[in-house]
Formats: sequence, structure tokens, C-alpha cells
Amino acid sequence: MNTMSVDIATARSTASLAGARESTRGFLDRLVRPIAAEAADTVVLVVSELVTNALRHGGGTCTLDLTADPDSIEVAVHDPSPQAPRLRTPDLNGGTGGFGWPMVNRLARATAVTRRTPGGKTVSALLARHQRARARLA
Repeated sequence: MNTMSVDIATARSTASLAGARESTRGFLDRLVRPIAAEAADTVVLVVSELVTNALRHGGGTCTLDLTADPDSIEVAVHDPSPQAPRLRTPDLNGGTGGFGWPMVNRLARATAVTRRTPGGKTVSALLARHQRARARLA
């Protein structure tokens, strides 16, 4: 099992988000058993969404933990806010979002929100190491 942890702050949120994606790519590249490119892209996308949500709605700081198991990659983002992510109608005109959490739930095998004893929460997503073939429309 491989693990990695990265602390992220909003001091430079754009740079912090880019750093989280870069750290994730580095983690995936160093795995002894490589992960398929499409699966890696999915992991990076989920990291991007969860870190963005934590920085925007979770108090401005977060910690990203990645764990690689033989069949899956777990993405866990810890932030100081006790408020769980919520599904809402996506904003198609105002650009205020609403797309990320449903997308994470669709891409992941499972998601969970766990309250932390010292305060805050952990939002986690379990992702397949290998993408399943998708049916193509003719």
C-alpha cells in the first residue's frame, strides 16, 4: 500500500490547487503497479473537485491524503468545516457551480463524509485503479 499526505491552504488557492493536482500525478507516477492513464485522469479530476470544494466551502485549508491499494485509489480531503457537501441544482447561467459533488459521486465506486472528533470532516472517494470499458453509441 502506498500513501501520501499534502497540506493545502488558500493563501494562493490557484497555486494550491495546481500543487494538489501535481502532487497527485507524482504520487500516481511513483506507484509500483502503474495506473492506467484514464484512471489517473479520473483521480486527478476528483482531487481537483474535492480540494476546490474544501478550499471554497470548508474553511480555506485542507489536507489531501491519497492511498493506493491493489484495486483502488482512495482520495480523502480533511477540512475544518462540519458542513457536509450537498447536492444542489447546478447553476447553468451564473457560474456558481453545483456540478462537482454529483460528478465525484458518479466517478467514484463509493463516497463518504465522516465527522472528525477534533472538528471538521473528511470527504473521501474510492476510485477504481482500472477504468471499465464504456459502451459507445453508434
